[in-house]
Amino acid sequence: MKLDPFPSAIIAFSLNIGAYASETVRASILSIPKGQWEAGSTVGLTYLQTFRHVILPQALRVSVPPLSNTFISLVKDTSLASLVLVTELFKQAQIITARNYEFMLVYTEAAIIYWGICLFLTFIQGKLETRLDRYVAK
Repeated sequence: MKLDPFPSAIIAFSLNIGAYASETVRASILSIPKGQWEAGSTVGLTYLQTFRHVILPQALRVSVPPLSNTFISLVKDTSLASLVLVTELFKQAQIITARNYEFMLVYTEAAIIYWGICLFLTFIQGKLETRLDRYVAK
């Protein structure tokens, strides 16, 4: 079987992140106390209604930080796509340095771009966490 570099990189990243994300969501659902399930059934909710209206919102709030960190890690891991001949930021930096031999300048610029993207995503993550914590009793 022969696959082009770009689809093979997308498949590899999707499988990797899918495994981490599914485990994160599973763990966040299991982290909700059993009393929440009992409370839902006590007020007359079915299993599905309890899951949708009681458990899932709490699990979402718990899973946002690790899912966001996984997504930020994915952004940094895209530099590995150059191993399967996908021209992305790091591969482009390698191509430029092969022409002008200014390794420090070009790699520093690539690092600053990655840092800026991760800083932006971290900012969005913080805002989302603050918004989800708004309705939590403390």
